[in-house]
Amino acid sequence: MAFHYPNGRRFVPAPTKPGARPAKQMSYSNRGKTLEDDLNESNQYYLSNGIAVIHKKPVPIQIVDVHYPQRSAAVIKEAYFKQASTTDYNGVYKGKYIDFEAKETGSHTSFPLKNFHEHQIEHMKSVVGQGGIAFVIMKFTAGEETFLMQSESLVQFWDRMLSGGRKSITKAEVESCSIKIPLGFQPRIDYIKAIDSIIS
Repeated sequence: MAFHYPNGRRFVPAPTKPGARPAKQMSYSNRGKTLEDDLNESNQYYLSNGIAVIHKKPVPIQIVDVHYPQRSAAVIKEAYFKQASTTDYNGVYKGKYIDFEAKETGSHTSFPLKNFHEHQIEHMKSVVGQGGIAFVIMKFTAGEETFLMQSESLVQFWDRMLSGGRKSITKAEVESCSIKIPLGFQPRIDYIKAIDSIIS
């Protein structure tokens, strides 16, 4: 592939001198990755290694208008959510039903509760009521810190907000009632270890 400068001139890389060290390759492997990307890769690792079966839930969408600019290509022009989605992920681990939401924030000091919706809170309550494990994985992107908070704790902060209290969870509160998940390589976010501590 040829690259050109804005004035139209073609870019030609400078020839390397004999005996010169090769330029250091920079790694962009994790640049721009989201919490969802990391979780999807982690879930694939769990599945491939027979650890757990957990998938991202498909979002129910009603397609209204589709254009076909080519015979082999379709472009969706208009679509609507069929219903309010519940949580992001669900599956099974050690015979336990797992259901969780994944959220991230750029804030250094707190996690906004506006990131959640009433129907998600009610859904997690229902999961726990049936003996399942429901939680939220929170990521503070500024410090690359990830936590697992059980839904029971999240509900307490939600109810506090509905009673006129603060509309966020402070970082200190998150740290005090959550399990911190250190970032790894494979899997990137090993939240199953946190679930093990909940089960035990």
